[in-house]
Amino acid sequence: SNLMLVVLIVAFGVLAQDLPSYTDRCAEGSCYPATGDLLIGRARRLKASSTCGLSGPETFCIVSNLQADKCFECDSREMYNEVTHPNSHTIENIVTTFAPNRLKTWWQSQNGVENVTIQLDLEAEFHFTHLIMTFKTFRPAAMVIERSSDYGQSWQVYRYFAYDCSTTFPYISKGPVIRVDDIICDSRYSDTEPSTEGEVIFRVLDPVFKIRDPFSEHIQNLLRITNLRVRMVKLHTLGDDLMNDLEDVMQKYYYAIFDMVVRGNCFCYGHASQCAPITGGEARVEGMVHGHCVCKHHTAGLNCELCENFYHDVPWRPAEGRNTNACKKCECNHHSTICHFDMAAYIASGNVSGGVCDNCLHNTQGQHCEGCKPFYYQRPDLHKRHPDICTPCDCDPQGSLNGGVCDSVTDVARRLIAGQCHCKASVEGKRCDSCKQGHYGLGQDPLGCLPCRCNPLGTLPGRACERNTGECHCKRLVTSRSCNQCLPQHWGLRNDMDGCRPCDCNLGGALNNDCSPETGQCVCREHMFGRRCDQVKNGYYFATLDHYTYEAEDAEFESGVTMVPRSLPVDHHATWTGIGFANVPEGKALQFTVDNVPQSMEYNLLIRYEPQLPDMWEDVLVVVMRTRNPSPSAHCSLPYADQQRVSLSPGSRYVLLSRPLCLEKDKKYNLSMLLAHYSSDDHHHLPNMLIDSIVLLPVVRDLELFSGTADSEEAWEMFQKYRCLELSHTIQKSPMTDICKEYIFSASALLHQGVMECECHPQGSLSLICNSIGGQCPCRPNVVGRKCDTCSPGTFHLGPSGCRSCECDKLGSRTPFCNVTTGQCPCVPGAYGRQCAHCLPGHWGFPHCHACFCNGHSDRCQTNTGQCLACREHTTGHHCERCENGYHGNVLLGSGEHCRPCMCPDGPGSGRQFADTCYENPNSLQLHCLCSSGYKGPRCEECAPGYYGNPQVAGGRCHPCHCNRNIDMHDPGSCDTHTGICLKCLYYTEGPRCQYCSHGYYGDATTQNCQSKCVCALGSVEQSCVDGKCECDRVSGQCPCLPGVEGLNCDHCAPNTWNINSREGCQLCQCHPTHSFSPSCDALSGQCSCKPGFGGRTCEECRALFWGDPEVKCNACDCDPRGISTLQCNKSTGKCMCVEGVAGQRCDSCRRGYVGKFPECQQCHQCFSDWDVTVSELTNQTERMIGTVDEAKVTSVPAAYHDTISSLESGARQLIQILEDNEAQKTLVHNKALLQQTNQLMLVLGRSLNHSEDLVAQVSAEHGRAAEELHSLSEESHKLQESMEEKQQQALLIKHANIRGAADSIWQYHQQSLEAEGQVNQATSDPQSPMEQSAGLRQASEAMLNAIQGGYELRLQLQAERLDKMNRDLDQDDLSQLSHQVCGGASGPDSCGGCEGLGCAGEAGALQCGAAGCAGLITESNKALNKAKELDHDILDSLKEVEKLHRMVSDARGQADEAKLSAQDVLSKANQSKSRVEQTNQELRQLVQEIRDFLTRGADLQRIEALADKVLKLKMPVAAGELKNVTMEIRQHVASLTSVDDILAESADQAHMAEMLLHQTRTKAMQLKEEAEEVMSALNESEYAQSAAHVSLTGAKDNLDYTQQHMASVESETAASELKLSNITQRMLDAEAGVGEAKQKILEASSSAENTNRVADYVSEVMEQTKRELDSEVKDSFRLVSHLMEHKALGVSDARQRVERLRQEAKDFLDDSVNKLKRLTELEKTFSSNQQTLEERAEELKDLEKTAQGVLQELSHKAALYSTCL
Repeated sequence: SNLMLVVLIVAFGVLAQDLPSYTDRCAEGSCYPATGDLLIGRARRLKASSTCGLSGPETFCIVSNLQADKCFECDSREMYNEVTHPNSHTIENIVTTFAPNRLKTWWQSQNGVENVTIQLDLEAEFHFTHLIMTFKTFRPAAMVIERSSDYGQSWQVYRYFAYDCSTTFPYISKGPVIRVDDIICDSRYSDTEPSTEGEVIFRVLDPVFKIRDPFSEHIQNLLRITNLRVRMVKLHTLGDDLMNDLEDVMQKYYYAIFDMVVRGNCFCYGHASQCAPITGGEARVEGMVHGHCVCKHHTAGLNCELCENFYHDVPWRPAEGRNTNACKKCECNHHSTICHFDMAAYIASGNVSGGVCDNCLHNTQGQHCEGCKPFYYQRPDLHKRHPDICTPCDCDPQGSLNGGVCDSVTDVARRLIAGQCHCKASVEGKRCDSCKQGHYGLGQDPLGCLPCRCNPLGTLPGRACERNTGECHCKRLVTSRSCNQCLPQHWGLRNDMDGCRPCDCNLGGALNNDCSPETGQCVCREHMFGRRCDQVKNGYYFATLDHYTYEAEDAEFESGVTMVPRSLPVDHHATWTGIGFANVPEGKALQFTVDNVPQSMEYNLLIRYEPQLPDMWEDVLVVVMRTRNPSPSAHCSLPYADQQRVSLSPGSRYVLLSRPLCLEKDKKYNLSMLLAHYSSDDHHHLPNMLIDSIVLLPVVRDLELFSGTADSEEAWEMFQKYRCLELSHTIQKSPMTDICKEYIFSASALLHQGVMECECHPQGSLSLICNSIGGQCPCRPNVVGRKCDTCSPGTFHLGPSGCRSCECDKLGSRTPFCNVTTGQCPCVPGAYGRQCAHCLPGHWGFPHCHACFCNGHSDRCQTNTGQCLACREHTTGHHCERCENGYHGNVLLGSGEHCRPCMCPDGPGSGRQFADTCYENPNSLQLHCLCSSGYKGPRCEECAPGYYGNPQVAGGRCHPCHCNRNIDMHDPGSCDTHTGICLKCLYYTEGPRCQYCSHGYYGDATTQNCQSKCVCALGSVEQSCVDGKCECDRVSGQCPCLPGVEGLNCDHCAPNTWNINSREGCQLCQCHPTHSFSPSCDALSGQCSCKPGFGGRTCEECRALFWGDPEVKCNACDCDPRGISTLQCNKSTGKCMCVEGVAGQRCDSCRRGYVGKFPECQQCHQCFSDWDVTVSELTNQTERMIGTVDEAKVTSVPAAYHDTISSLESGARQLIQILEDNEAQKTLVHNKALLQQTNQLMLVLGRSLNHSEDLVAQVSAEHGRAAEELHSLSEESHKLQESMEEKQQQALLIKHANIRGAADSIWQYHQQSLEAEGQVNQATSDPQSPMEQSAGLRQASEAMLNAIQGGYELRLQLQAERLDKMNRDLDQDDLSQLSHQVCGGASGPDSCGGCEGLGCAGEAGALQCGAAGCAGLITESNKALNKAKELDHDILDSLKEVEKLHRMVSDARGQADEAKLSAQDVLSKANQSKSRVEQTNQELRQLVQEIRDFLTRGADLQRIEALADKVLKLKMPVAAGELKNVTMEIRQHVASLTSVDDILAESADQAHMAEMLLHQTRTKAMQLKEEAEEVMSALNESEYAQSAAHVSLTGAKDNLDYTQQHMASVESETAASELKLSNITQRMLDAEAGVGEAKQKILEASSSAENTNRVADYVSEVMEQTKRELDSEVKDSFRLVSHLMEHKALGVSDARQRVERLRQEAKDFLDDSVNKLKRLTELEKTFSSNQQTLEERAEELKDLEKTAQGVLQELSHKAALYSTCL
C-alpha cells in the first residue's frame, strides 16, 4: 500500500543519514539497534483525553453527499472486535497491524471537543525519528507535536501545524526551516482536503539538512524522548458554529485517526546493537521495539548510560563513530573489586585514570589501594599486591601525632621512613613515649606533655618544674603553682631578683596597703589619686606640719600691746607670717583661741618672734586653759604641761616649748602667753618683743607612720635624718626634699583622714586651685593669706583685681598703712585727702601749706605752685596781677583801679575787637592798639596784606587768603582783599586757591612742591604733548598712557606686552604657554624667549632655519646657499626664499625667463617677456575655452556637435602641449591659427547653444577684464610695496633722528597702507566686485578699470606730493645734533667715514649709522644687545645656580631646624645655669649689703671683736653649699647686732672697704652676666647652623647635664650645711661671751673686712670656675656653629655677587629669591615670636580663665547672698 511505501522510504532514508551501517559491529565502533514502530506492543501506554462511547453508545455523523447512511453509533466500552464490538473506537485502534481491514478500525474523539490530546508514555529513553498519522476525518485545523525527555516533567515543542498559522499561532514563525531544530508553524497538513485518509508527516531531522555530526549531543538530545504528545486544538467545522450546542451540528465534527506510526529505536548511546524487553514478563510482540539495551563496551544501564561495575577508570561517554569510548577497568592491586569514577582524580591524573577503588582490603587505602591505612605501614620486603603488605605501627598513642600514626612508606625525597613514629611537640623517644625537658604528664596535653607553665618572670632562673607534679620554683615575692602571682600587698610581676614590687601604698593617702596585682593601684582616700595615692586632686592640698599657725595680730591683747604691720618685701621673702607682728611690752600678755585641733593627740607649741633687744628675754609664761582634763582616748602622757616657761633668745627667730601640749579634737582652748620678764642684766626702761605667731606642731612620732613596726622605726630615722621636722620651724623654708614631702603628706593624711579643701577666696585668688603642698592659693596682687583673703599691709579694698595700694603720701602720712576698708591714710596736721597728698582748699605748698595770694581777685590757687585759679574782673597772671587780653589798667592790690576794655576799634564782646591787647601812653594818655594777625591801622580797622574781608561792618572779619602758602604775604596784590581769590600764585601753582600745579607741572601744591615738569614718552596719548609741553596728572605726574603702557612717563610696556612704538599702545606678547620660558617678550621686537627647538616671535613655529609643525616635527631648511635671499625658509612649506632669477623648492635652478646654469642665471631678452605675456594670455584664453566646452557638455550639447567639440578639445590639448614646449615662434603662429579656428567654432557653438554661447562669451570677456584688472592692481601693489620699502628706509632714518616723529610717520604710512590694502581687498574679494558681477557688468567693467587707473594715478600723485613735503621737511630740519646722539657722528655725506652719521651708506649701499667705538645710541644699543645676549646665557646659568642655592638653603633650613631644636634644649639648660648663677649673685649682694649695713650703721665694739674672732676661727667653706651656710650665719649674726649708732664713725674705714668689695663683686657679677648673655646670643645664632652642630650640641647637653648634677649635689650639701647652722650659731654666741677688751682689738676689725674680701675672692673664683665650665660647654659648639655659618654666608655672598652682575631682568628674579629667603627667615623669627606670644596669650587666657572662674564664683556667692535678702 501507499502507507507501507512511505514508511519504508522514510525509515531507510533516516537510517541512511543519521545512523551507521547496520552491518557495523560494536567492536569496531559505535553500534545502534534496528528502528521500528514504537507503538507496536505499547497500546496500553497510549492514552487519549477524549474518546467517544466510553460511557455508552454515542451517535456521530459524517459530512458526505455520496453516502446514504450519514449517522452511526460509537460504543467503546469494550475493545474492538470485528464480530462482537465492531463500533468500538478506542485509542488502541491506531496501532498499525498491517491487517487487510485496516480502514475498519480507528480511534475517534467525542463530538464537538476541540482540545484533544494523544500521549505515548515510553518505559525508557528512545530515539524518535518521525511520525505519520492517517486521519479518517478532516485533519485538525490546528495541532502541536511535543516531546519530553524526563518522563513528562517538562515538554518541548517539535512542530506547530495550523490551517491559518498567523491567526492560530501568531507568534510562531512560518518558516522556512533554517536550522534543524527550528520550531515553525507548518500549514501543509491542516487543509480540509482530503476529507479522509489525510496524512500528517513529521520528521525530527529534515532530509534537506546534512547532519555533519549525527552523534553530537545536540542531535542526540533532539532525538531522545521518553514521552510523545499530540495536542489537537482546533477542528475544521466548515463554517458551522460549535458554540450553538445544536446536536446535529456537534455530531458532524470530531477527530478520528485510522492509524499512527511512531518510528524510532531504543536509545543506547552507540553502545548496543540490539535491545531486549525491560522485564522478563513483558510480552514479546512481533515487531516490537524493546527498551532495554543489550550493552557492549563494558557499559550498563537501561540505555547503556552507565559503566559496568569495576569499569570506572575513565568517564562514561557515548560511542562516536569509530571510537567505542568503552569503559575502562579499575586498577586496585588485588585489594578491592569495587570502584567509582572521580572527575577530580581524573583531571589530576591528566585525563588518564579517574577510577577510585572502594572498600580496600588488607588495611590498604588510596585511589588504587596502593597505600596503607593510618596506623599501618608498607613492608618494603613484600610486593604491593601481597595481602600482608601493610603492618601495624608501633607508636605510643599518647605521645605520637595523630594517635600513633607512623610513616606509611619509605620516601627519601619526602624524608619518610616506613614505620617511623612522629612525636608530639613536647614528646621524644623512638616510640614517642617520654616527655621533653620542661614538660610533664604524658598524654595530658594535645601536644603530648603539659608545659611546666612556670611564669619566667616569677620563676627562679635555670629551674624547671617538677616532672611529676609540675610545681614551679618561685622567686621570693612570688607565689602560686605557676609562679604567676605576687604575694599579698605586692604587684607588678617582672624579671628581677624578687619578682614583684611592694605595693608601698602611702600610709595616709591609701586606706590600706593592698593594691591591684596588675597595676599596683592602691585604694585611695577621697580626693586623692596616683598609684600610691600620694597625689591630691585639684582644689585640695595636704597640710604642712606648721599648718596650724595662729597670728599674734589676730589674738586678744591688753592695752599697751600694739599691732605692727609690715609691707611685703620686694626683693626677698618675708621673715614673718600674716600682716605683721604684735609689739608686746614687758608684763603684757596675748590671748590665743584654739578650736580647730584636727586630732586628739599631743602637739608641740612653737613661738615665732623677732627680737628687738640684744639680751635674752628670760621669762615667758604659756598657760593652756581647759574646762576639764583630756580623755584617755587622746593618748597623752602625764602630767599635762598646761603651764610652761620659756626664754626667747636674741639670736633666734623661734623657740619650741620643752614639753608637748595635750589637745583634743572638737574642743576649744585659750592659750595665754605672758612676756613676764626681759632680763636681769639689762635695765631697759621699756623692753618689748615683736611676737609673730604661735604654731601647733603635731607630735608625729605618735602616728602609726612612725610607730609600731620595724619599718616605722626606719621611717622615723629617715624623717630625722633629713630634718623634715625642722623645716616647719622657720618661716623662710628651703625647698622640701621628696622624702620629707612624702612623710609629711602621709602624716597630714593621717591627721585629717585625707586632704583638705583649698577654699581659695573667689576674689583674692587667681584660681580656685591651690598649691598641693601647704594649700597656699595663688593670690592676686597685694593679697596675702593662705586663702588669699586678706589685703597685705599698705593696701586696701579686696576686689576682683586684688587689693589696691594705699599710696599714702610719704610727706603727708604718718605711716604707709591705710584703713583696709576705706583706704584712708593717717594724715599729718595740715594734710588732706585719702592719701594725705594735698593741702586744704585755699592753700598750697604741700606739705608746708600756705594761703593763696591773688590780689583779691581769686580764692583758689594751684596746690603745688600757688598760681591763682579763676581770676575775676578780667584779670590774669600768677597772682591775678594784670589785665587779660583786650583790657588794660593797674589791678594790683591797693591800686584802686580796674581793667578797662581796649577799643580796637570796639571793645571785647562787640565782635569788632581786632587787637590782642593795648596800652595807654602815660604822657599823652592816647590808646595804642596791638593789632591781631591780619589787621592794621591805628584802631585795627583794616585788613593786612594776604588777608581779605570787611572789618568795617558789624561781624566783619579779616580772613587769611587760602592760597596754600603759595603767595607773598607782604604783597598787597597777592590776593583779592574782598573775595580772597589768589591773584599772584608762586612756585608753579595756579587756581583760585593756588591749589593746583601749573599746566605741565605736577606735585603737591599745598606743600610748594610743583617743581617737577611733566615728561611724557612715546607711550602716552598723542594729544598729551603740544609744542613741547606735556600734560600729566597735576598731583602724581602720571601721563595718559596708551593701552598696555605703564610708567609715570608712559615709557615702558606693561609686563608681557611689547611694541610701544606702534602708537596704539603695547601689544600682548602672546608667547606660547609651553614653548616659551616665560610669558614676557622683548619690548622692542616682541620676540619671546623660546625653549630649545622652537622659534618665531611667539615660539609657535620651529626654531630658526627650520620649518614644519613644531608639535609634530621640525625639518631643517634645505636651501642652496647660492640662490637664497635669506637663510630662513618658509615656516609652513619649507620653500626657500630665492633671489631674483632663481626658482625651485631649494632655490637651486634658474627661474622662468632666465637662462644659464645655476647659479649663473641671466635674464632673457626683453622679447621673451613680451612673448611670454602673449603666450600667457593665449593660455588663459584656451583654458577658458576648455572650461566653456566642458560646461557645454554639462548643459547637454546636441549630439550633432560632438565631433566638433572633440576636435576643439584635441586642438586645445595640442595648443597646451605647444605652450608647454615653449617654442615662441611656432607657438605664436600655431596659436593664431588655432585662435581663428576656435573663434569660428565658437561662433558656430554660439548659434547652436543659444543662451550657453552668450554666457560663455560673457564669462570669457569678464574673466579677461578681471585678469587685466588684477594685473593692474598687482602692479599698483608692487609700486606701493616699493614705495613702502622706500618709506621704511626713510622712516628708519627718521627713527634715528626723532623717535616721536618717526613713530608718527610710521603711523601715517601704516594707515595709508591699510587703506590701500582695503581698496585692493575691496577690488578683489568684495561681494560687489567685478569678479562676482561680471555677467551683468560687461560694459561697466571697462569704465571701472579706467576709474581705478585714474584713482591710482591720483593717489600716486598725492603720495609723491607727501614724499616731496617730507623731503623738504627733512631738508629743513637740522639732524646733526640728533645724528651725534643716535649714531655718534654728524649727518650728511661729508661726515661719513669713522662714526657714520645719518645718511651715510656702507660698501653695499645699505644705510649705516654708527660704528664700533662710537658714542651714539645705536652703538650703545648694539653693545647692550650683545651684552644682553651674553647675559641671557649668564642668566640661565645663574638661574641654575640659584636653584642649586635654593636647594642648599632648603636643606640648610631643614638642618637648621633640627639644630634649632637641639640648641633650644641647650639654651633652656643654660638659662637654668644662668638663673642659678644669678641667684648666687643675689645672695652675694644680700651678704655684702648686710655686711655694709653692719659696718656703716655701727655696732658694739665687743660684738664686733667677738664676731671677728669667731669669723677668723671658722674654717672657710670650700663649696657653694658651705658658702651658702656661712652666708646664712653672717646674716643672722648681723641681724643680732643692735644699738650701733654710737660707733658709726669708728667703722667708716670698714664701710669704705666693704663698699669697695661690693663694687668689685658687682663688677665681676656683671662681667659674668655679660658673658652669660654672650653665650645666650651664641645659642640664638646657632639656630641657623647645619645638622653638623647637632653632634657638638649633644656633647654640650651632656656637659650641662653634668653641671646640673653638680648643682644638685651642691643643693644636697646645702641641706647638710644647714645642719651645721645651729652649731655655728651656738659657737658664735659663746664667742660673744668670751670677748675681752674691745678697745685694744678694734683695729683687728679690719681683718674681718680682709676676711670678707677673701670670701668675695672665693666667690669670684667660684664664678670664674662656673664661667670656665660654661665656656667649656658651649665654646666648641659655638666655634663650630660660627664656622659653619661663616662658610654658608661666604657661599651665599659669592652667589649674590654673581647674581648682581646680571641684567635687570635677572636681578629682579634674584632679588625676589633673596627677599623670599629673607622672608622665610623673618617668618621663622615671626613664628618664634608668635609662638612665644601664643604661649603668653595662653598664660593670659589661663589667668583670664581663673579670673572668670573667680568672677563666676563671686557672682554665685552674690546671687546666693542676695537670694537671702527680703
